[in-house]
Formats: sequence, structure tokens, C-alpha cells
Amino acid sequence: MTTTNAYGQPLGDPVPDWAPAGLPDAVTVPGRYCTLELLDPDRHAEDLYAAYAAAPDARDWTYLPVGPFPTPRSYRDWAIAAAKTRDPRHYAVIDNATGRALGTLSLMRHDPANGVIEVGYVVFSRALQRTPASTEAQFLLMRYAFDDLGYRRYEWKCDSLNEPSRKAAERLGFTYEGTFRQVVVYKGRNRDTAWYALTDHDWPPVRDAFEKWLDPANFDTDGRQRDPLRTR
Repeated sequence: MTTTNAYGQPLGDPVPDWAPAGLPDAVTVPGRYCTLELLDPDRHAEDLYAAYAAAPDARDWTYLPVGPFPTPRSYRDWAIAAAKTRDPRHYAVIDNATGRALGTLSLMRHDPANGVIEVGYVVFSRALQRTPASTEAQFLLMRYAFDDLGYRRYEWKCDSLNEPSRKAAERLGFTYEGTFRQVVVYKGRNRDTAWYALTDHDWPPVRDAFEKWLDPANFDTDGRQRDPLRTR
């Protein structure tokens, strides 16, 4: 049912109990397969560089505004600068089985007044990709944003040509909302940006789907999933 004002103009749904969301400040976000920790160059940079350097090529950096990093020093310098920023707020993904940092992701473009936040700078090493921990890392950050901080909207944006990122967004339950043309110039080239989002209305069934998928009973003795993640 559409609400109208005294002039007959349609109005958006009331949000009567809204209060601004919180800013990301958790030091750790624990999970079953991985733990998110605020990026700390002294604790994480060596592991992260080693994990990234193990890849046979640099294709994981093509659609990122940073990297690839040719030396441990160059990566550490980036990590030192990144760890100092509050927006983006960078987290290292720690594999609970080994204690090693295998990737990073961040919460960025914080808009607590309107309850909007974005996940970005997702850099998962080959050792982390396509593992339960990689999916859980995304889930932990979503749950932190929605359930702990109180955000209404959680965004995912990527180069419109980045097909793996677009497929990941869809698998994780995001809804495609359109492509913004000529939004960014990075690495000397244009980026048209594909927009995806989850809202707090989308979140409860998506959260249930993640929890079901991440249950240890969903994996065989070799760690292969029995049922795929179904967020839709």
C-alpha cells in the first residue's frame, strides 16, 4: 500500500524506529572455518604476501585499484598504509586450521546516518578461493554489518567486465541493480561499475542459507560441499 501526503504525493515507507548504524570497529570476528582480524602489517603482511605470491600469475589483481605487488616490501608498505585507514576498514582472513592470513576484505564507504555500507578490496589468495572459509569470510562481514552494526543496505560494486566478481555477488545473495557508466579511471583505463546490494529485508533468508551451507554436515570427508549455497 502506497502512503501519500496531504498533496497526494507518494511517499517512501516510514522507518519509525531508525537510528544511525555503528562504525566498524571490531578487532576480531570469529567463525568456524576462519576469523576476521583487523589488518595488522606486523602480524599479517608476511603471510599475505606469501599466499598471493604462490599464484602462478597476477590475474587476481586485474580488476583491483592496487597490486600486484612485486616484493614483500612493496606489499608491506601498502598494508601499513591500509591498516591506518578507518574507511576502508581492512580485515585479514585467518584460516582457523593453520592460523595463517590468506586474504583480505574491507568495509568501506561507511554511511551510518543512512545505514549503507559496502564490502570491497576483496583479495583472496588461491589457497583461500573456493573453500568454506572464503564463503564464511563474506558471511561473517555481512552478519557483522547487519546484526551487530545495524546497517540497512550492504553493497557490492565491481568492474562490469569482472565476470567472476559478478558471479560471486549473485551466489552470495546480492541483487543486481544496474551499471553506472564511466564511474572510475583506474590503472589507466575506464571502469563501468556494476552495482549489487543486499538489504535488511533480504538478509534473514540469506543468513539462514549461509548457516545451512556452512554446517559441517554439508561437507564430506574431503571438504567438498554436499549441497550448493542457495541464497535465492
